[in-house]
Amino acid sequence: MNKIKNIIFDLGGVLIDWDPNYLYKKIIPNDEERKWFLDNVCTYDWNEEQDGGRSIKEATDILIEKFPDYYEWINAYYQRWEEMLNGFNTGTVDIFKKLKDSKQYGIYALTNWSAETFTRALELFDFLHWFDGRMVSGEEKTRKPFKKIYDLTISRFNLNPEETIFIDDNLRNIIAAKESGLICIHFTSFQNLELELKKLNIL
Repeated sequence: MNKIKNIIFDLGGVLIDWDPNYLYKKIIPNDEERKWFLDNVCTYDWNEEQDGGRSIKEATDILIEKFPDYYEWINAYYQRWEEMLNGFNTGTVDIFKKLKDSKQYGIYALTNWSAETFTRALELFDFLHWFDGRMVSGEEKTRKPFKKIYDLTISRFNLNPEETIFIDDNLRNIIAAKESGLICIHFTSFQNLELELKKLNIL
């Protein structure tokens, strides 16, 4: 008998196709130069601080003070952030819809996302309104992979971790979620996700 009652989806990389390269390929055509900029200026770690609640203005000011020669490129990160979105992952959204339509599971979102840009995401993607609950890191001032956000998700939505699947494309976040007792699927493709869910008798 299937004991799973809840499924938690990550958003970026799982349901939504987000990558700063989509924007910066337009701004910095040279591959090496673009890689250097994203590895050293507007880095993944820097972006995660906004996911954890730091304001976009403060984040931008910090980088401009440190890298004044890259003023325009730094400003573009949030002025044109929608250009980092390449729509949604159709296969994963189809799985989400199938699970939702079955009415057998509570379905939730746990995402690292700036509170300031998430309001726009809600306008862009209808399926973000399908969830039974959403946990947005920027609104909570904490983020994955910190244990606090997993425990907060579990308590706020009254979930039993042993009955809850967590899906994320970042292995670091998966490892942390396991420490909170969640059943985890490391997302690599929608085909792989479908296979893993079938193994668990979810689909």
